[in-house]
Parts: sequence; structure tokens; C-alpha cells
Amino acid sequence: MRLIAVAASTSLLVLAAACGANGESSGAPVQTGAPLETRPANNSDQKPAFAGQTRAPGVVTQARLMHTVVAEGLQNPWGLALLPDGRWLVTEKPGRLRVVTAEGQISDPVQGLPAVDARGQGGLLDVITSPTFGQDRLIYWSYAEPRQGGNGTAVARARLSDDLSRVENVQVIFRVQPTYDGDKHFGSSLAFAPDGTLFITVGERSDKPMRPQAQDLSSHLGKTIRINADGSVPQDNPFVGQAGARPEIWSFGHRNAQGVAIQPGTGAVWTVEHGAQGGDEVNLDKPGLNYGWPDAAYGVEYGGAQIGEGATQHPGTEQPVYYWDPVIAPGGAVFYEGPMFPNWNGNLLVAGLREKHIARLVIQNDRVVGEERLLSDLGERIRDVAVGPDGSVWAISDERNGKLVRLSLAQ
Repeated sequence: MRLIAVAASTSLLVLAAACGANGESSGAPVQTGAPLETRPANNSDQKPAFAGQTRAPGVVTQARLMHTVVAEGLQNPWGLALLPDGRWLVTEKPGRLRVVTAEGQISDPVQGLPAVDARGQGGLLDVITSPTFGQDRLIYWSYAEPRQGGNGTAVARARLSDDLSRVENVQVIFRVQPTYDGDKHFGSSLAFAPDGTLFITVGERSDKPMRPQAQDLSSHLGKTIRINADGSVPQDNPFVGQAGARPEIWSFGHRNAQGVAIQPGTGAVWTVEHGAQGGDEVNLDKPGLNYGWPDAAYGVEYGGAQIGEGATQHPGTEQPVYYWDPVIAPGGAVFYEGPMFPNWNGNLLVAGLREKHIARLVIQNDRVVGEERLLSDLGERIRDVAVGPDGSVWAISDERNGKLVRLSLAQ
């Protein structure tokens, strides 16, 4: 096990009340300020479908926050999962899984994981623990699997050894079809629902010839997937028994979702996906519904051209609950539950890669009514976010010298 010292520089973040106000619990009225985003949209002709769908009012936490760099030296970390003893599982995109203590000790790579295709956006992606980890010690991870003729997103599970040094009895429980020879839009975030089913987000592989597969029910691409913990198909999935449809599909019409979170209390599924140049989305992800890509989207192509016919709405498709234009390039997401920031309970925390912050979204009645930017003073691409046992917020930065960071109340 190699040791990484806790970084000496711990920065304080004092959040003033100039742009917003206090009180952000999901059940309380929210005082509002000016939207945080002031730059012009990439497509100024597009208008939101309803009030508050974009550029929510700014809100401000009335507390002094600080962040501590707990560990560094991680190579492009991607996924973050808490173990019951307070240690963290952290994936590194080149294919390594590490165990990191709350004091900053980083383990040697956990042995026994299958090979990954780490080109472009591929590699070792998300990791989560079984809901019954205390009994079975199972962990689950997603990755870009090298295959004959290309690659594809896959999900595996295995027992984590008692000494945390290796995984045992590896089983690949889900493989995206079709295989494609590309290096973009693999997804892929993982979350267990209260009923024990596993949600998996899958990208549509980015390239224009592949985009229509997000609308094709015979393909897993551009879908949210729901399976049982052993890889079998829940019989109440929306497309079970439908001719030509993949039974694992929960919803479709997604671009590249890299965040999925289960809402406490309701069990609702929320996904967060990358748009093109403008149009990152937060979706309340319901069974059997079509979320529009590529027929309806906000923003423009990276070169500035309109996306398809330029439509933001299309018959039979759902609108996002919220979108960003310009984008933040969202990574992982989690609903906050914890004692450290009680006014945040029920808020959705979204990692921001391009804009280098955590977006705290205040949600009321399935709408975003406030937004705050956290951890922006770190100045690094935030890939994933999680909540610690004491309610502190933990994040990893997607950098060659990636960091594990703890955000807490200032001492």
C-alpha cells in the first residue's frame, strides 16, 4: 500500500448571501436570487418549455465551508463508492481499482478485474457496493469491454476479498449490444433502487451513424437499463415481451448519461446526461418513456450547426426537468442525505467536469427551483460525488493527478 499525505493546503470557502438566500430543504419555500449563468446560450433562438427549466435562481448556503484534499496521485479517477468502514473504492480510467482511506492512504491496485478498453472516453468507469455488502461483500463496476470488432459497455460483479486486495468470482452480468468500434459515449453510471434492481446508464456512442440507435429498442445504446442484481431481467420492465425490444431497457432517447441517482423517499430514478454544445440534461427517468435524443435536444452541434432539425420538442418525447446551456459537462450525481448540511437534504448534487464545480440543485415538486456552485475553488474537473457517513461531501477530480476531496463545514 502506498501512502499519500493529506494535502497541506486546505482552502476555505465563505459563501456570501449576495446572490441568493438561505433555506433549501426540499419542503420549504426557497428565496431566490439572480441566475448563476449569465453567458449567452449557444442557441439563443431556443426557449425553455416551462419556467425554471434552465438558469434557475442562485441560492447560497449560509455557512462557512472548507475543502480538504485527502489524497492525490490518482490517474483520471472515474467512480467513487463508500465502504461500510469509511474507506472508499475509487476507479481509475486506465483500469485500476483502488481503496482509499479517509486519511489519504491509497492501496495498490485491487487484483482480478478484467481488461478494459481505455481509449478516448473508455476504460474502468463506475463502481458501487451491493445493498447487502455486509453479508455478501459484492461490488459492481462498469467498464468499456474490449471485444472482437470493437468494444461495448459491460457491468461485472465480484466478491471483494476480506483484505481488500483482490476481487473473486468475477461475473459479467450485462453486456451492451451492439458492439461498436468507437471511443466515446459509453455512459455509464450505476445505482441500486430500493427494490434491489440495478440501474445502468448507457451512451449512444456519439458518432452520427450511431445516434439513431438511441431511438431503436432493439439496441441498448442511448438507454437507461434496469436489471436484477444477478443480471436477470425484472419481469415488470416496460418492454418485456415486446417483439424486437431489448427487455433490459427502462427508458430510451438518451445521449450520454454519466449520472444516475435514486431519490430518497420516492425511489424515483433521476439521470443526468451530456448534451452537445449546450443542452446538458437532468431527467426524471420513468419506465418506457422517450427522452428525445437525437430528435429533440437543446443546444447545437460542437461545430455550431443545429442538431437534426433543431427541434427542442418532438411528439412522444419527454422534456428534461432541467438543462444547462452553456453546459457544465455533468458527471456523477447523488441526492444529499446527511446531518452536516440539513438544509441540503433532498437536493441533487451533480459533478461538473467542464465548469469544475459541484452543482447543488434544489428540487421541489420535481422541478429545479435553485442552484448553487460548490467546490469551484478547487479548479479541477469534478467527475463523481458522494456523501460520507457524517454528511460531508466527497468528490474525485478527473485529472492525471486526480484528487479525492472532502467538502465540509469549516472548523
